[in-house]
Amino acid sequence: MPAKRPPVPLSRERIIEAALHIADTQGLRRLTMRRLGDALQVEAMAIYHHLPRGKEALMDALAEHVTAVHVEQAATWQDTARAWCRASRELLRDHPGVLALALTKPPKGGTAVAVREQTEQLADGGLDDAAEAVRALRAYVFGSVAVEVQQSGWADPEVDEWIRRDERADLDFERGLEALLRGLRT
Repeated sequence: MPAKRPPVPLSRERIIEAALHIADTQGLRRLTMRRLGDALQVEAMAIYHHLPRGKEALMDALAEHVTAVHVEQAATWQDTARAWCRASRELLRDHPGVLALALTKPPKGGTAVAVREQTEQLADGGLDDAAEAVRALRAYVFGSVAVEVQQSGWADPEVDEWIRRDERADLDFERGLEALLRGLRT
């Protein structure tokens, strides 16, 4: 008889990945601690060792996971802003199940650090009102992803397969991003 494999140790990262999978495939409403425990093959109470505040801590961690984006400083503030916006968009598109959390949870933890870093990068790149620019860029990215997910059919129970890639949405995003960056220069 083959030896039993030892169980994969429970970790915060493993919990978040499993929660993301549930939220993305079944929706955020279906994400319960019990369902998450079943997916991880542990008792739900074991999750609380890694997230002592329970479901609220889990929701915060999921929001942080999809909004704490870091990019390298580029040659210009515009290039830095483009890199951040594109990376943020991809991460949000990868996890449509937690988009609502990204839109509603205030930036804290890693997200707050990322926002400060983005502001500093744009200021270091020569942009005068970097904090205002970061707010505008975040609003643009979050809003464009929300519209894209809405139009994709992701949340529609009648849709068998949602459209993950849409060339028109890519073009619209880039066109809107360039217009916003031009507006921030003035």
